[in-house]
Amino acid sequence: MQKTKGITVREASEILGKSDQFVRIGLQRGILPFGSAVKLSTKWTYYISPDRFYEYVGKGVKLFEEGGRDSA
Repeated sequence: MQKTKGITVREASEILGKSDQFVRIGLQRGILPFGSAVKLSTKWTYYISPDRFYEYVGKGVKLFEEGGRDSA
């Protein structure tokens, strides 16, 4: 089984143009469909699926993040 590296809350917030808190609370409440938030004791932990995130924001962002902007 291949381990998939998720996108950090900070990376997602920068791409979306929103605050880190916006992304965290959206994941906690199940409003943002690209990841999950789990409360362990008193701390939250987050996972953002790269595939689901880029589907949500559009494939153009993925090309930009991968360096596709230089080839245009």
